[in-house]
Amino acid sequence: MHRGTVQCVLAQAGLPPVGGMLRPSQIDAYLPFIHDTLKRFPSHTASRLYAMVTERGYSGNPHHFRHLIAVHRPRPTPEAYLRLRTLPGEQGQVDWPHFDHLQIGRARRPLMAFVMVLSWSRQIYLRFFLDARMDSFLADHAGAFAAWSGLPRILLYDNLRSAVLERQGDAIRFNPTLLAFAAHHRFEPRPVAVARGNEKGRVERAIRYVRESFFAARKFADLDDLNI
Repeated sequence: MHRGTVQCVLAQAGLPPVGGMLRPSQIDAYLPFIHDTLKRFPSHTASRLYAMVTERGYSGNPHHFRHLIAVHRPRPTPEAYLRLRTLPGEQGQVDWPHFDHLQIGRARRPLMAFVMVLSWSRQIYLRFFLDARMDSFLADHAGAFAAWSGLPRILLYDNLRSAVLERQGDAIRFNPTLLAFAAHHRFEPRPVAVARGNEKGRVERAIRYVRESFFAARKFADLDDLNI
């Protein structure tokens, strides 16, 4: 590892440099420009930054430059999350992910998984389908309600088309079929914020469990075999 890289890492960690004087590096003259650019455009790639500094006279090795940019790039501040606490019967979380494909005779059919998790007890309802139709989506809501002899007051959804047709910030246009179904069964459909998978972390973890511990390395004869 280059000595300058080591010194940069130590400096970022607030540690003193390792003995001796640092040799000047060709990139030193460009660091103010690089830091200012990364502050204003933190997603700029190392390749783009390299093109910008070469236009300003830098002639260093591009591979070494990319390594130095990784050291100097500002680290995002970790976002704090409140731990979700719910009451029994208060909330459930729903997802409808594409899972894999299932061979039916000579046809290879796409496989969808309906997953609902009760937030308080973490009970999982799971059923697989060979389509992503709205009637299948709603049928297994009813299947989960029947299996549990009840339903939660609120159901959280990702911004999937079966739940949300359009969204601009907090302005949401729900799928009217889901709204009618929710009104009939008297629950509140509630989409999570965009790019906030942590808000429905229980169902995300359930899906990961199904993928890694149930579905992986197993073979199923047909859909009925899968749904036993």
